[in-house]
Amino acid sequence: MAEPNCPNCGWRAKYDQKPKSFLGRIWKWHIKWCPGWKSYLKILPDEEREAVLDKYK
Repeated sequence: MAEPNCPNCGWRAKYDQKPKSFLGRIWKWHIKWCPGWKSYLKILPDEEREAVLDKYK
């Protein structure tokens, strides 16, 4: 499987700009089940993974 594009995801950028926007809320819902997001988290170093999880809880 190719490396996930999560760091460059346009929807993630929308969430970062306006978390309460429609697309931002869809992205937040999407990461709960997205296999790409889960594999992205697995390839991150522990410290970075914790920071990402804290930001997007």
